[in-house]
Amino acid sequence: MASDDTTQQTPNKGERKSIFTNHEISMLGIRSNLVQASFSYERMHSPGWTWAQLPYWQKIYKDDPKGLKRVMTDNMEFINSSPPLYPILMGLLLTMEEDHVDPQTIKGLKNALFGPMAGIGDAIFWFTIMPIVGGISASIAKNGNVLGPIIFFLVYLFLFWSRAPLAHLGYNLGARAIDVIEDNSKIISHVASILGLTVIGSLIASYVKMQLTIKIGAGNATINLQKQLLDKIFPNILPFAFVFLLYWLLKKNVNPIWLIVVTFVLAIAMSAIGWM
Repeated sequence: MASDDTTQQTPNKGERKSIFTNHEISMLGIRSNLVQASFSYERMHSPGWTWAQLPYWQKIYKDDPKGLKRVMTDNMEFINSSPPLYPILMGLLLTMEEDHVDPQTIKGLKNALFGPMAGIGDAIFWFTIMPIVGGISASIAKNGNVLGPIIFFLVYLFLFWSRAPLAHLGYNLGARAIDVIEDNSKIISHVASILGLTVIGSLIASYVKMQLTIKIGAGNATINLQKQLLDKIFPNILPFAFVFLLYWLLKKNVNPIWLIVVTFVLAIAMSAIGWM
């Protein structure tokens, strides 16, 4: 027996005709690179977020000034997430605006996805890719090799242009991207965070240098406290301990400015008295 209920189906991407060209969607990703060029502590990324999408809203609502005003007003509210992944979210929301989905649904979805997108984007880009590339490039550059900064610039350039395919990804996936983001956000951010923290931990040993010059008399001999004792027990234990001391103090809500000042004062004092 057939049911009398009818379910409204959201048209698949392949079944709907887009009003935007491939070039326009690519430019959406490129424009998203400038989101932070207009920054406000009251609204965070919303001025740049709105600017990046404005030409597309104008095309959708060319005959509806009130609709354009509404979408601009909705997107000038406080916005803060991970800019490298903004193209995916912009493409997704643009699809919904183009299909004239209920504004409250779009607004609710946008606010709901900012958190997961921030977790994924920060973990991948700022805690994994950039520390790894920065560490490798700095290691090459400190030996006087110009290849170091070139590698860093090329990777950054790649990330700049990669926003174009990300915009296409979000636009083509449409509403299907919601489940992907929600189902995998915790796993992706957790794995990327582990990798990023591992790299940062190795960078501590490479770039934070602390060496004691104190020598202790032992009978007719003298013992170098650093080389003959501390390094034998735990190489690089001083930078390791100092970094985690600063981390512990940060967790105790100590002002980071004070930690920087104390670090400078200790470095100068210990060097002046000849202990480091």
